[in-house]
Amino acid sequence: MIDDLRRTAPDLPDWVPSAVKSYMAHTKAGHSIRALARGQGCHASTILRQVRRTEQRRDDLLVDLALDRLERRGRLGTKSTTAQETAQMNATAETLPPAVDDETLEREARRILRRLNEPGACLAMAREMEKAVVVRDGADGQTLRTAVVDAPVAEAFALKDWIEATGQGRIVRYRITQPGRMALKRLLAEEEARQVSGHGEETSAFAAQHGSFASKTIGEGAAKRRVKYSTTESPLVLLSRRKDKDGKPFLSSDLVSAGERLREDFELAQMGPRTTQNWEKFLTAGVRTSSGQSGVGGGSEAARTRVQKALEDLGPGLGDVVLRACCFLEGMEAVEQRMGWSARSGKIVLRIALTRLKRHYEEGEGDWSPLIG
Repeated sequence: MIDDLRRTAPDLPDWVPSAVKSYMAHTKAGHSIRALARGQGCHASTILRQVRRTEQRRDDLLVDLALDRLERRGRLGTKSTTAQETAQMNATAETLPPAVDDETLEREARRILRRLNEPGACLAMAREMEKAVVVRDGADGQTLRTAVVDAPVAEAFALKDWIEATGQGRIVRYRITQPGRMALKRLLAEEEARQVSGHGEETSAFAAQHGSFASKTIGEGAAKRRVKYSTTESPLVLLSRRKDKDGKPFLSSDLVSAGERLREDFELAQMGPRTTQNWEKFLTAGVRTSSGQSGVGGGSEAARTRVQKALEDLGPGLGDVVLRACCFLEGMEAVEQRMGWSARSGKIVLRIALTRLKRHYEEGEGDWSPLIG
């Protein structure tokens, strides 16, 4: 079945759902419903339902954009297409960004779906935007931007039913679905299983798919270790829900925003071809090679520079705690044990560090993160 669809739509990525491939093969390549059913070994009514459902989903902004991108970039060899129409379609396709590949989709899914899985988080997208933003409503009603993602990736999420629209308008908001949460758990479990060999680890990965926690390896060599974190809430969100002795949130929204700003830059910085990166070098707050570079390859150079400047400004100790809590997502108990601090002291140091981080952003870059366009 899959091989037949690949022959009818050879330029479609593997991540495209089979129902969408059937829709494209029927509407654009001109294959009949019965021919597709024979090729896939199913009843014609099954293909018909797939085609109708996909057509109905075009009311969704991201789904419509995704199908339009696939249609204009895919060379499906429609029999009714003239040479002039084909030339025009190919010329238009050259101006479009390519559809996201499978490796990029999985990497971005681990990053963005984890953000969307946080309470109150949603993805905002408009038709003319080249990028979508993930925002979260804070306890005081303030909206925090937590991530930025390219439009083709957001379109793929919608096409795979990982996110769904919650309303209509010029700017449409999307929230993670149950299939999206299951995909996130599976991707995190697979990533963990790849890092450790052995049958027993794969069994643990299968169990991890149905939990709300995951673990990851950070550092290299003697400093290499595994940390466990929640896939639903970051340590900052958990601390912002706690109250101090005056009944106010332990972490105010502006401090949470500063920490999320650092985490966003950290995640953007590791978006590169190298899958293994020594983020422990950031703990030294400014280790550079002889060439003047940070010594960490891949990802956004501007984002790496912003992270390193922030950690250099914070210095040892404060830089360590924000990196571990905001970027590595380590819990306060793990941070206290790692740093050799007394119990319940980590959150106090973290609040001091976030206050200094907030001042760093206000003095250096203003109240707003760099534009996403």
